[in-house]
Amino acid sequence: MIQIKNLNKIFHTNNQNQFHALKDITFNVAKNEFVLLSGVSGSGKSTLLAIIASLLKPTSGEIIVNHKQIAKLPDLHASAYRNHDIGFIFQSFNLFDTLSVEENVAIPLIPTGLKQKEIDKKVTKALKLANITHKATTIAKNLSGGEKQRCAIARALVNDPQIILCDEPTANLDKENALKFIEVIKTLKQKGFTILIATHDSIFENLHEVDRIIHINDGKIL
Repeated sequence: MIQIKNLNKIFHTNNQNQFHALKDITFNVAKNEFVLLSGVSGSGKSTLLAIIASLLKPTSGEIIVNHKQIAKLPDLHASAYRNHDIGFIFQSFNLFDTLSVEENVAIPLIPTGLKQKEIDKKVTKALKLANITHKATTIAKNLSGGEKQRCAIARALVNDPQIILCDEPTANLDKENALKFIEVIKTLKQKGFTILIATHDSIFENLHEVDRIIHINDGKIL
């Protein structure tokens, strides 16, 4: 489902220095595989996720997702690719605080031109998958950290993506809510989603559902 070949990402700083964030990254991810990208902060794993989601463009290398070359997609096509193929769960949730849970979840559907009845159907399905239906009308700023995370999961699922990308999803959660997040991820694995999680949280490493752990350090796969 995902093929990454000789991927490099170089950032240029204001004083014209270079920071080589990713160095010749090569690996594949199969359909319905659950892969951990493990490494300390600054190792390059979040940059790698952002490139897979076409939020960043690589300096060189190839990324093929569902037989589509996405490394150098123009912005409009990159947006369409994310909306169709990718569900991204951010570390900081990225919710609109003054909107309700169901309104936050519906936002990715706005550009699709769907009728309201179909939008409501998709939102209801996503809320159920993320176990946050009971908070559908609650304003986001009034949610707990764990509830915000589940709202973010529902938003990532609402467009029926095949691939779920999670960037440090438990960094802002206590242990109890981290375990609840893991239960949701287990359900998504069982339902056939392909999952990549970038994390340095050891709570994931002994999960039976994890198919593979890719260790990244200083921009390289170990």
